[in-house]
Amino acid sequence: MSAYTPQILVADDDPEIRKLLGRYIESQSFRVLLASSCSELRERIASHKIDLVVLDVMLPDGSGLDTCRDLRSEKNPIPIILLTALKEDVDRIIGLEMGADDYLGKPFNPRELVARIRAVLRRRSETSEKTQNLRTYQVEGFTVDPQTRIVLNAEGNAIELTGAEFDLLQIFLDRPGRVLSRDQLIDLTHGRDGDVFDRSIDVLISRLRRKLDATGTARLFKTVRNGGYQLVVKVVVQDFPS
Repeated sequence: MSAYTPQILVADDDPEIRKLLGRYIESQSFRVLLASSCSELRERIASHKIDLVVLDVMLPDGSGLDTCRDLRSEKNPIPIILLTALKEDVDRIIGLEMGADDYLGKPFNPRELVARIRAVLRRRSETSEKTQNLRTYQVEGFTVDPQTRIVLNAEGNAIELTGAEFDLLQIFLDRPGRVLSRDQLIDLTHGRDGDVFDRSIDVLISRLRRKLDATGTARLFKTVRNGGYQLVVKVVVQDFPS
């Protein structure tokens, strides 16, 4: 049986960029579909199995940010990498808040985009492998279920996390007590071609602290000076037979 080839949907309103990205991504052993608008993107998602979306922020019939937010509000789990010409960190933070798994600022090297695609797909694959054992984590009053990607607090209420936030949380859950540097976290989330100056890790840690520490439990993450970040609470792993 031949190996499965992931299918990538590239949504960009510039026909030249769309065509060039499509050709390059396809040359890296992916299948590729193209869309020039939000409506075309919706049509492709409805009629094809899409493994990841490369989504430009500016589209002729709407914002990529709004499309990302709407897909997440519909509980659509397709990984999304945003392409943005916006330079301000706050604009990229908004993308993460809308549920994007990663972002890349224009101009960029197509090789870096493919590295980000592989990293996001790898994280999802690793999560899928873990969920085959029906594993859950108990963490300081929280229950984390990788299979459903749901976090419940002590009262049983769901805490909404974006895809990128959940992926980062699981990296720490699988390595409790270890101090993980920003470089290590970038490598684990973005791959070896990640930008060492990328501040998305700090943004995601800040958001996890706000969402999880706000429940009144002990602080989960410690900032280690000149070291990185550490999950400082006990993690209990429960494996159930599949």
